[in-house]
Amino acid sequence: MRRVMAATVAVVLAAIAGIAVAETMSASDRSDYEAPGRHQFYVWCADGRNYTTSEQGADAAAAQIKLYDALKASGHLSCWPIWQGRMAGS
Repeated sequence: MRRVMAATVAVVLAAIAGIAVAETMSASDRSDYEAPGRHQFYVWCADGRNYTTSEQGADAAAAQIKLYDALKASGHLSCWPIWQGRMAGS
């Protein structure tokens, strides 16, 4: 039950963050955010082990959730992927 609740909270927070980001973007950034392909993320971690990575998705929000779920499954509980943009050629 706790895992289901935690997953639900994560999805809701990601959706809220995605909406907030989408509202402040330029038209070209918005089209990249909403486009399918490989999206680049800066992964911020509370322990300071930040890094950049990419994830495939139907749009940036889907790629972010996919990456977030993978981080949590691998035990990185204090990391959050921040969208940087859609990668060229994807």
